[in-house]
Amino acid sequence: MTASILDLHGISRSYSTRKGLFGTKVPVHAVDEVSLSLKEGQTLALVGESGSGKSTTGRIALGLERPNSGYVLFRGTELPPANTPAWRRMRTHMQLIHQDPLAALDRRLSILNQVREPLDIHDIGSASKRNNEALAMLDAVGLNASHASSLPYQLSGGQSQRAVLARALIMRPALLVCDEPVSALDVSIQAQVVNLLMDLQKDLRLTLLFISHDLKVVRQVSQHTAVMYLGRIVEYGETNLLLSSPTHPYTKALVSAVPVVGRRTRERIMLKGEPPNPAARPTGCAFHPRCSIARPQCVRVSPTFSTLPDGRSVACHAVHTNPPSKKVET
Repeated sequence: MTASILDLHGISRSYSTRKGLFGTKVPVHAVDEVSLSLKEGQTLALVGESGSGKSTTGRIALGLERPNSGYVLFRGTELPPANTPAWRRMRTHMQLIHQDPLAALDRRLSILNQVREPLDIHDIGSASKRNNEALAMLDAVGLNASHASSLPYQLSGGQSQRAVLARALIMRPALLVCDEPVSALDVSIQAQVVNLLMDLQKDLRLTLLFISHDLKVVRQVSQHTAVMYLGRIVEYGETNLLLSSPTHPYTKALVSAVPVVGRRTRERIMLKGEPPNPAARPTGCAFHPRCSIARPQCVRVSPTFSTLPDGRSVACHAVHTNPPSKKVET
């Protein structure tokens, strides 16, 4: 049985904001009681609208942010506090791929120097060996020697993301947290980067936490998917099953918005209103103000997870009285 490499146990993260300039502090719950497990060599996708807590969950998984409650295990060991020697040693095995490649690169340094920098920081090998390692990694991601001497602004968006990927992989990590890694790229370049990432995952046996709002990409790269809404997981299961037969009303709405090439547009489920303010979270099920099948119980009681016969977990009061939707193509 494949071992677990990353475990999130009941993690929660809140921030404080003020009502008005001199108002009282109000907590904003970005992540609320999230538990997930990633198997070594596999990909878990984390999907949801902007502001649902996906990126914060990814940062907590890497120890870049400390949860207010709960804990994170990497290969069975709890993450040490950030910026401690133990945390830095552990972070060599865990890396982050940013959404905006240009924001992740130093505009003053050549691509070669930036890819080599982690080896310099950890004083691994001689200077010539570091250069050779960096050049080999650039080649592995599809960049050549001419790109090595370039500055970030001289590269295209796809080339910049390849450089970011090379920098993340130079330490041979076991885990990559990919935070919307292709959302800033056009469709043709997206496909190239996604295919490259999948090839590298097989070659290096990488484990990926793939944060995205693009369900087409999610279906291509992941084995399991967790759907987040307002800081909580509302549905979790095998990706193909979850996307072809969604159960939670929110998941159904997300899947209905995915266009299908060569097919007439199917009826899209339009959600009512905007996502609630995290500082004024609705009582009970947070989704109930936008849900077409909400009932009085949804307003009063927060739903717990139920396990369906197909192995999926769903947090919805209606799960026992409303069967999963019919299979849809995505």
